[in-house]
Amino acid sequence: MKLLKNMLTVLIFVLINAVNAQQKDRCRYLKTPTGYLMVLRQGDDVLAHIGDLAKKENIPSAGFTGIGFASEVTFGFYDFQAKKFNPKTFSKVEMGSLTGSVAWNEKGPSIHLHGIATDDQFNAYGGHILSLYVGTGSMEIYITVNDQKLERKIEQPLNANVLQLSCPK
Repeated sequence: MKLLKNMLTVLIFVLINAVNAQQKDRCRYLKTPTGYLMVLRQGDDVLAHIGDLAKKENIPSAGFTGIGFASEVTFGFYDFQAKKFNPKTFSKVEMGSLTGSVAWNEKGPSIHLHGIATDDQFNAYGGHILSLYVGTGSMEIYITVNDQKLERKIEQPLNANVLQLSCPK
């Protein structure tokens, strides 16, 4: 009986590790005619995955939209006098809307993301997103790639990271 229990424990351990390995190896995005479709899973860091995609696929610039469940989202409201974001974090919410852009700065991809989150009482919170992690379920993000490389630079006096345009003369 003890041998059977030990064998069962080992089998369960192997199955759990196999499922975890499959989730880590799971495809996170695919190419579409206009860009990419990204599907993220529980625990994934949304901003990091978008930045990694921009680097790996050498995306010059892009716009994106999305929806899904979040285990945690941190919004930041910009204090123009202090020149910094005041953060507020919400847990176990549904992202009813995500919208953002991908550009570049001297450090690499620069992701600008806004959204609306709702809780289980249907209260809504929104604004600039500082961090976002996928909750139970998934998050779908549709990325539309632009052919022109865009950059962001810190502009004074606000100390804000602003998208730069090179308009033809």
